[in-house]
Amino acid sequence: MSNPETSVVYGTEDLLISLCNSVTRVLNVATHSQIHYSGMVQRISKTCLKPDIGCFVLFDGGFSGLVIINFSASAAMELYQSYLLNMGMSKDDLVTSYTSDEVSNVMGELMNQVVGDFTGKVRRELQTHITQNQPKMLVLNKQVMLSVDANLDKPEARRVTFYTGNNNIFYLELAIDRTEFIKLYDFEPQETPDPDALMAQTRADADAEVPLPPVPSSDTDELLKSLGM
Repeated sequence: MSNPETSVVYGTEDLLISLCNSVTRVLNVATHSQIHYSGMVQRISKTCLKPDIGCFVLFDGGFSGLVIINFSASAAMELYQSYLLNMGMSKDDLVTSYTSDEVSNVMGELMNQVVGDFTGKVRRELQTHITQNQPKMLVLNKQVMLSVDANLDKPEARRVTFYTGNNNIFYLELAIDRTEFIKLYDFEPQETPDPDALMAQTRADADAEVPLPPVPSSDTDELLKSLGM
């Protein structure tokens, strides 16, 4: 009889949920706001970059795929402003147009953090490895749709609606090769690294390496040293 644990299957929707949770986790921390996503997912035939800001990342390795996030201008500006204000910048120093390169750079940085969080979970929970390219941003101030060719053999595509703290909308689209992960044996996923704990351990290691003060030498030691012994 087979072990019930071996029948555990991790499919497209599970990967999508993991990715959506990475989006909310990273953006909630980065912007100190409440990002959430719809409980319904759309099955779509292809992924597209759409106005006002489209961002995409390709990943490859254990499985191949494409992640696209299409931000409305209002959603992009809200996330951009919240992120930089949370970093301690003054509101007077922020740009006011979503077409600015600074907004694209910030959204690209946030997406890089999102996909990095996702690839880390894939490594810990699915025991496989995927790599990502640098996020590409495209400001689209006209009603155009661009398809991104991810060279997938049997693609499956999904779209999820996200809401910012101020109820501005953006969309995540995921396209991956049709794949399933089947659990062969029971194992404990690696824990998510705690940045604070790592920093504390680094400080403790540095303190441990501090050399102790020299012990005062005795009169006998001084005499032997003067005789060259």
